[in-house]
Amino acid sequence: MNQTGRAVIASGRDFEIREYPIPDPDPDTILLRQELAGICGTDLHNWQKGIEGEMLLGHENVGIIDAIGKNVETDYIGNPIQEGDRVILAPRANERVYGFQTDPDEAPHFGGGFADYIYLTYSGTCFIKTCAPINVAVLTEPFAIAVHATMRAKVKIGDTVVVQGSGAIGLLTLVCAKISGAAKLIIVGGPSGRLAVAKRLGADVTINIEEITSVEERTQLVKDQTPRNEGADVVFECAGFLPAIAEGLGYVKYSGTFCEVGHFVDVGSFELNPNQMLMRKNLRLEAVWSSRHEHFVRGLPILEKNEFPFADMVSHVLPLSRIQEGFEALDGGYRLGDETAIKIAINAQAE
Repeated sequence: MNQTGRAVIASGRDFEIREYPIPDPDPDTILLRQELAGICGTDLHNWQKGIEGEMLLGHENVGIIDAIGKNVETDYIGNPIQEGDRVILAPRANERVYGFQTDPDEAPHFGGGFADYIYLTYSGTCFIKTCAPINVAVLTEPFAIAVHATMRAKVKIGDTVVVQGSGAIGLLTLVCAKISGAAKLIIVGGPSGRLAVAKRLGADVTINIEEITSVEERTQLVKDQTPRNEGADVVFECAGFLPAIAEGLGYVKYSGTFCEVGHFVDVGSFELNPNQMLMRKNLRLEAVWSSRHEHFVRGLPILEKNEFPFADMVSHVLPLSRIQEGFEALDGGYRLGDETAIKIAINAQAE
């Protein structure tokens, strides 16, 4: 193409915009022009720890097919594709992952979403054509994790479900639990702007951790909302904070299920009394690691129906040049400007 495109390279807690040559797709590859890339909690936690070396981040992606290599005729589920189609993609492709490119200066470039383009080169890449608007389609990757978690937890009709954490994965897990048959949905999180979106997405009860600071009081409030005050049938820990695990275990009823969803980055360990916290309650423990292609196939049609106000979750869209602001907002009180930050997305075309 003899043209260049921009990519944001992270190192430590800093970002730098670099220019790379835009590739002509090799056989079995496609080149996407990025529309939106969401800042994920995993991106945030890695950035908070300080990125070792250099990395091109961005694994929550939706884009337009810019060019198609030979032999590529259909998407993952068999839909015919052409230049100009909008697609989403699963970041994991066999043993490779888009959005964690540690050698960004080496060709092929554009292995992550915080860039003008993303080049799909890995064998086994799952991309799917979609009709969803971009501010809904960009939620596909966290929605796939929510689908995975809800399937693992085996939410049943009539269950009382608690979701800890009101970020994107927590809010989307709330939706998945609702459509799986949960009768009462309780979300524990904050700030209030995020909880207002939770109510619009179907939460019956919201508990604001900024207002109710006592773990004991929050636990009692949860139990007061459950049949016979016995606790929840299922608890999803989506906050990604170690103290939330012990607290969430206290929400679960006897023979209930606790599902860990929030710790995709190693932030350490905590003390746990297995006799008191697990065995005497006869708990079932589940944990999900990311998602599989199946969860994208299952989840995308639900987003495309758009029967929930998914777009309300995308609170801010920023150009590449303001990516630092997005990370700092999620690191420092969940506010950007005068609004609560929920999902911040990067649009390279918004300069």
